[in-house]
Amino acid sequence: MAGVWKRWIKNVRQQELFEKADRIAEEARKHITDTDREASFSYETLKVIKDEKYPSMSLPESEGGEGLSLYEFLLMQEKIAEGDGAVALSIGWHMGIMMELSQEQLWDKNSYDRLVSEVVSEQKVVNRAATEPATGSPTRGGIPETKAVRSGDEYILNGRKSFTSMAEHLDYYIVSAYVEDKDTVGWFLIDRHQPGISVDKTWDTLGMRGTASDDLVMDDVELQESDLVELKNGSKPSPKGWLLHIPACYLGIAVAARNDAIAFAKDFQPNSLDTPISEVAHIQDKIGEMEWKLLQAHSFLYSIARKWDEEPEQRGHMGAELAAVKLAVTNTANEVVDLAMRIAGGRGLSKTYAFEKYYRDVRAGLHNPPMDDAVVSMLAKQAIAEDD
Repeated sequence: MAGVWKRWIKNVRQQELFEKADRIAEEARKHITDTDREASFSYETLKVIKDEKYPSMSLPESEGGEGLSLYEFLLMQEKIAEGDGAVALSIGWHMGIMMELSQEQLWDKNSYDRLVSEVVSEQKVVNRAATEPATGSPTRGGIPETKAVRSGDEYILNGRKSFTSMAEHLDYYIVSAYVEDKDTVGWFLIDRHQPGISVDKTWDTLGMRGTASDDLVMDDVELQESDLVELKNGSKPSPKGWLLHIPACYLGIAVAARNDAIAFAKDFQPNSLDTPISEVAHIQDKIGEMEWKLLQAHSFLYSIARKWDEEPEQRGHMGAELAAVKLAVTNTANEVVDLAMRIAGGRGLSKTYAFEKYYRDVRAGLHNPPMDDAVVSMLAKQAIAEDD
């Protein structure tokens, strides 16, 4: 395990952050069987996340956080994912959103300060609720069917959101809706206890079951005008480095599969051999292939994270690089887990081992935005334009 991580931890602070993430990972690992079976998120794991004050760490130190760099954020996310990818992906949305709100100043100061104060003092957790059954991924540009209708000094919100990770555990939802009186898409900050809010337990998927990404249902939810915290302004979205938490998560799953595969190979000795299978040439070939794939993926992920941190003036031009990292790393993670499954053989299909869960979970990365086809198309258009 040290061989995977020692290249990427550069100083004492990163080591301390890594150890904090490891404590979260260890707690998450304890509950994997139940959360995977029940498609639920563990209250015990969330308690450890909050006890470690992780939810506030991506905020600047001046606001009560730890001022995580993108590099540090990804390092922690990957380690948590080694414990349970579903936990890492779920809390990664909150962490990235807080980073985004702080860096891009999308909200007015009062709305932002209200949320930040509760995240810092109570470690409250939020997520955006944007995806809908009819519109698909919001990255494809669909207009929400969720509607906010003006009624005097209030807005009345009705709709349903799917893929709401940690839906039952969030303290706040940031919900997208078509705002009729403004004829545009807006975002409302909604307290989980607001009347008319409910969670429909719809999450029943092949992989990433532990994200508990159930449907959020809004039935005549009455909101104040101050709850409308963000409006779509028509400008082109800026590149978002924090979204690299997605490939970091799947890379963490791949590292866990690699670790288990090597441990299995060193321990398993069929009666047809006088050595463990780790001494067999074709098994060593697969281990070696896992290693070089992981080295490539880590190098790409963390080099781009360093560029984001060290060259802020370049961030506006890094969209293609960020997208390419997601495509490369998530696909590589799938390849590594597949190799781990091949090392384990038929035993990899048994729920006695974690391999089959890694295999199911890692495939979800192929369906997180940006999608492979969109990335390839963007890179092609960019290359053609640059050659003119």
